[in-house]
This record gives sequence, C-alpha cells and structure tokens, in this order.
Amino acid sequence: MKKILDEIRSPRDLHFLGLTEQKVLCKELRDEVIADVAKTGGHLASNLGVVELTVALHYVFNTPYDKIIFDVGHQTYIHKILTGRRDKMATLRQFGGLSGFPKTSESEYDVFNTGHSGTSISAALGLARARDIVHDDYKVIALIGDGALTSGMALEALNDAGSSDSDLIVILNDNAMSIDKNTGGMASLLSKLRTKSFYRNSNRYIKKVVSYIPFLGKWIIKLVRRLKHSIKHFILPNMFFEDIGFKYLGPVDGHDLESLEAMLERAKDLKGPVLVHVKTTKGKGYQFAEDNPDKFHGIAPFDIEKGEVLKSPVKDFSACFSENICRIAKDNQRVVAITAAMASGVGLSAFKNTFNNRFFDVEIAEQHAVTLAAGLAMGNMIPVVAIYSSFMQRAYDQIIHDVAMQDLHVVFCLDRAGLVGADGATHQGIFDLAYGRLIPKLKILAPKNFRDLSIMLEYAIEDHIGPIVLRYPRGGEDLFENHLSDEELRVHLKNNQAEVYQNGADLTLVSIGTMFKTALEVATLLKKDLGWSVEVIDVLSLKPLDQSTLKSSFEKTKKVATIEDGTIIGGLYDAVLEIANYLPDVKVLGFGYDDIYVEHGDVKSLRASLGLDATSIAAKIKEHFYD
Repeated sequence: MKKILDEIRSPRDLHFLGLTEQKVLCKELRDEVIADVAKTGGHLASNLGVVELTVALHYVFNTPYDKIIFDVGHQTYIHKILTGRRDKMATLRQFGGLSGFPKTSESEYDVFNTGHSGTSISAALGLARARDIVHDDYKVIALIGDGALTSGMALEALNDAGSSDSDLIVILNDNAMSIDKNTGGMASLLSKLRTKSFYRNSNRYIKKVVSYIPFLGKWIIKLVRRLKHSIKHFILPNMFFEDIGFKYLGPVDGHDLESLEAMLERAKDLKGPVLVHVKTTKGKGYQFAEDNPDKFHGIAPFDIEKGEVLKSPVKDFSACFSENICRIAKDNQRVVAITAAMASGVGLSAFKNTFNNRFFDVEIAEQHAVTLAAGLAMGNMIPVVAIYSSFMQRAYDQIIHDVAMQDLHVVFCLDRAGLVGADGATHQGIFDLAYGRLIPKLKILAPKNFRDLSIMLEYAIEDHIGPIVLRYPRGGEDLFENHLSDEELRVHLKNNQAEVYQNGADLTLVSIGTMFKTALEVATLLKKDLGWSVEVIDVLSLKPLDQSTLKSSFEKTKKVATIEDGTIIGGLYDAVLEIANYLPDVKVLGFGYDDIYVEHGDVKSLRASLGLDATSIAAKIKEHFYD
C-alpha cells in the first residue's frame, strides 16, 4: 500500500493534504524515524516529540523563503525527511552521510548551523533585523526547547527581542526535558504557564457574561481591565514573556495538528515578537521512548520490538569517572559535583542518587556552573565540574576570570574530549588542550586508560591545590600493560613528570591521553619496517610539561613526532616545538587536527581520513625523516 509520505518531495506537497491525511502522515513519519534511528543510532525521543509541530510549521509557513531556525538541532530528522532528504536518512550521522544537525551546506531549508543549545533566538533576531533593514517580508521562526531556554544566551536574546519592533516568532517546545529532566526556576515558570489556558478561558467567559448586565456591564468590564494586570499576576505570578515584550500564545497541545496550525496562523499575522508555547511529549508514539526519554535522547542502534540497544554496553570513561568520584566523595565530605543538564551523560547519576545534597545540576548554563564552582571553592568545598569538552568552550571566560585568576581548587572533568564521532563538528572536543594551555595556573591532565583516570581524579581532588583539568574521551579504553605502578604514577603526577614507556634512540614519539595506543602501534610499525628503536613518551600532563625529560629524549634522537586527539595549533605539538626550538638539529612533526572542523562519522573512519591512524602516521614519519 502506497504511503502518503511517498508523495512528499518538499514542504509544498503538504498543502495538498487535508487534516486527516496530515495525521496519517505524522504516523508514517514516526514509524520511519523509529526505523531509521534503530539502524543508525541518533536522537530519537526529541524527534518523536516534534512530528506534528514540524509538519505544522512547514504547512503554515512558506519555507525556505520563510526561515526556521532549530535550537540545538537534534530534533530535525522530520524536517530533513520533509525537505527532500528522505532517501539519505540511512546515512544519518554516518561518515560521508547526512548530519544529525542542521547544515546550511546540506539544504537550503537548513537556515543556520546549530549543535549547541541556546543559539536560535539570537540568530533568528539577527535574521529578522537584516530582513527589516532591506525591507523584505519573510517570516523568521526560532524553535527552542524548554531545556535550551535555561541557557543564559537564550535569556539574553529574549530580553533583546522583547524590546525590539521586529516581527519574530519564537516557538517554545515544552517537553520538561533536556537530556535529563529539567529542574530549576525556568522549569517552575513553565509549569505555571501551563495553567494559562484556564486563565484565558475563564477570563473570556466572565467577560461575556458580565457584558449582558444592563447599564453596569461595560462599567464593570472597564474596572476589571484596570485590575487585570494585578489579577493576572495573582493567578500567574510569573508572566515572564509578556512582561519582557512578547505576545504570548498558548499553551497549545503540540500533538493536536488542528490547534497547532490555527495557533501558528494566528502568530503569523501578529506584529512584533511573538512566543508560542507548545506542550509536547518527548518520545511520543514509541512507548519505550516515552517511558525513558533520557535513554532515547541519544541512542545507539536498537531493537525496535524490545527497545534495547543491539550491542551490549561496555564500560567507558564516563562510568569509570562515576565509580571513582563516588568512591572519593564517600570519604571526603567536601567533594561536590556540578553539571549542566547532563548528569547521566557525564556519569553523575550515581553521585546524584548517593550524595544529593552535594550535587548541583544547573541546567544548560555552563558559565554559571563554573562560577558556582568558584563560589563553592571559596567556601572550602572541592567542586568537580563535569561537562562535555565542546560545551565547556561556552565558559572560557569564567574559567579564566573566576577560577584560575583566583587560583581556586576546582576540578574540571571534560568528558567527550577528542573526537566523539557521529555528532560531528559542533560536538568534537578537539580544542580544550589548546585553549586550556593558554590559561595561567591551570594544570591539564589526560589519562590514557581507566587506571590513569582513577588515580588522576584522586590526585586532582586530594593532593592538588588550584584549578585542574582532566580530559578523557567518549567510549572504552585501549588494552596494554601499565608501565608504572599506581604509586609510581602518583609520584609522577605530583612531580609533573612524563612517563617514558619505552626507550629508544632513533625517534621520540610524544603522545597525550588515549592517542598513546596509536603511538605504540606506530613504534611497532617503524621497528618492523625500518628497524628503528622508538622512544615512546606519555606526557601525562600537558601543562606543566616535563621539559627536562622531553629535552633529554630530543637531544638523543633528534627526531620527534607528536600525536594528539586535538588541534595541533596551540596543543601538544606547539608545546613540544617551544622546547625543540632551543635544541640544535631537532626536527618535529605533529599529528593532530590541523586548522579544521572535523565533521561527523565513526571515529575510526574520521581518523583514517585525516591521517591519524597508525599506518598513515608511520608512513608520514618515514617520508619526513627517513634519509
């Protein structure tokens, strides 16, 4: 039987559908997205929650002339299907395939590249003001979730937009979830706003009845109008959006197509900034996702019938961090943990459940998270801030100004450091080594395996004084024999010593973190192909760097190669160059990400394409150094 979806080649085809056919289409879209994500993995629950909303937006507005900007962008799978990319959904998040986020290079319907939350309203307001300057008339719509609305940037944009005269529509997709369930004042505000439909309906009813009272009816209505503001604030004490200048519409059921389209048509006709409050259910239409929206926020390929991931989960660095911070916090009552709407993602769920009074989820507010940590440190606590590497970029000034400048003991645990793979350019954690190295007083450690992470975390909390970073990747550890004992590693950390894992005379390979296994593989290949004796060094600490050990090795071998899972500009390569520049006849070759943004795909394919696999590195070293 032919599907309605088979007839949809672009959003224009939606205009030929009646309401009943649109509802059938929504069911087909849900089934297709579930089937696609079950094969490729991806963000499922968020996309299932916006099926009707996406259909309604493309039905009511004239895209791509009218501009829709998606906040974060992980909820754009329905949008991609409706805008001519259905046949490519099997390549979603795969190397060389469709991005899991909006990409202007991918389609004219993708208006703005997104991936981090809180950006849509600012970008939309910029577009609206550009439109006004040239006297154009397209509509600009920003779609933002309630989780992203906790971002300081989103609130700044709302403040600016509310005081503007620009026609702008903000769609607030309220599903009470970020990655984890929302908490805090904004969540409380939205909960109160959900009662607004009762307020509006009762207000209209009373006005209608009172108007029929002879002589006094109109007078009473005028009196009520004078009192309306105070009454409204009595019933709804947080009418935030109207107070800052938005016309507020809603809340509306985000799964009721007829009501949605009527509300969007109304918003389209209003002048100035408008906010449409849409209430949705994350994971709608797939019971496993509705029951566990956090699990299905971002999920690996899974069995549709059972709702279970196909591959058995293996222990990863996040789980290792989780075990060890709980172990340390059990004996040290000063340890507190902070995250930004990603407790489960960074491995803090167990800490939250065990030490709830010492756990703080600040929602999507990384800047606040860092300065909150500074305050806690000033109060003699030991704050551990666990955030993805790419998201910590948002709090760079706070790390400098509020933590490092005051030399406060804050432990930054950067999860998802290096390549994360399928989420692509906006999520690759390749800049933290470079930007962290610029900050005075900040120590930077990188474990190569779980054992290192366990001891480094203990050292960072118990022994180190001052700001310190631990950066580690997504996924599991590589297997190799530890060269240093646990106690020897502790001594190395305290003395800022690098680990000389393997001695050699022909080449020095300097690695950091989990690129160490690649360095060992390169050394083996060079030994086999050229008979070279390769010295392999794990620096352990990028900052401060063990200059003495490195200088001694460089003077011996004269040939140096650095390997890092980060940008070589400003990272390990540059740090090693600064040492080698003072040594005669020492040549240095760097392997990392050279002035690029790394797109999406599996990590193995990405590294191979960028020449960061062992075979490519060995070949380049031979070409560069072999006489």
